[in-house]
Amino acid sequence: MKYLIASLLALSMCVGAYADEKDHKEKSHQEDQHHDDDDHKDRHHDDDDDNHRKKQLHSEDYHKEYTFGEPIVPTMDWIFSSGGRLYDNWMTAQEKDEVETTHPSWPKSNTKKSGAVTWRCKSCHGWDYKGIKGKYASGSYATGITGIFDVQGNHPDLLVAILRNSTHQYTEEMISDKMSKRIGHFIAYGLHDTDDHIDRKTGDVVGDAARGAAYFQNVCAACHGFQGTQLDWGDDDGHNYVGTEANANPWEVLHKLRNGHPGHEMVSMRPFSMKVAVDLLTYVKTLPEK
Repeated sequence: MKYLIASLLALSMCVGAYADEKDHKEKSHQEDQHHDDDDHKDRHHDDDDDNHRKKQLHSEDYHKEYTFGEPIVPTMDWIFSSGGRLYDNWMTAQEKDEVETTHPSWPKSNTKKSGAVTWRCKSCHGWDYKGIKGKYASGSYATGITGIFDVQGNHPDLLVAILRNSTHQYTEEMISDKMSKRIGHFIAYGLHDTDDHIDRKTGDVVGDAARGAAYFQNVCAACHGFQGTQLDWGDDDGHNYVGTEANANPWEVLHKLRNGHPGHEMVSMRPFSMKVAVDLLTYVKTLPEK
């Protein structure tokens, strides 16, 4: 009898051990299956991310809100920079076709320019905003036309009315009232005196190139590359990098640093101090030109 009880106890222990081992194996299998499912989900999520990135790379649509849209509640800095881009090229800034004719008020004395470029505000008033009193007193854009620098401080509505007068002839179809008001605000309150930062004769800029390097490497390099050579506007005659532009026309580059480039997703440094833009320009002038 004792032997029978002992045998039954041993058998019971074996069965229990077998059951525990079976449960352990089943739990291990379930955990492995769970991990496999998680791995599959991770791979699926990664695939979705890759597909999303590929779609973005093949489409520039996600830039359009920044380039051509407007904030729900625009800040004054944004209005100034938008007005600056319209001043630069209101056709490109609004995705409009270029005007095919030469502006009726373009002086006949200037035969070097014609067509759409003569309708751009900057073509008469200059990148320094001083017209005949500034860099456009001579050169291919010399027109004898006054600048806009001396009309700063006037009410934007008055400046909008000037855009519509018989001299400027900008119609509502060309530049809407909303866009015209941005130009008015830019001229009234958003200009800078380039003579405070750029030597008019030499084009030298007095800024902190080391600080400018930090701004460029962390912001501008996203598009231009660390050497400023990833975007090239040149042709068969040679390269035209941001360093090329900064050395040839620092007045233009300073304007674009503060306001962006019309029709493109170039960031605007407008919300930051003037010194940031000047330091950045100082550094950009050290980058490769060729």
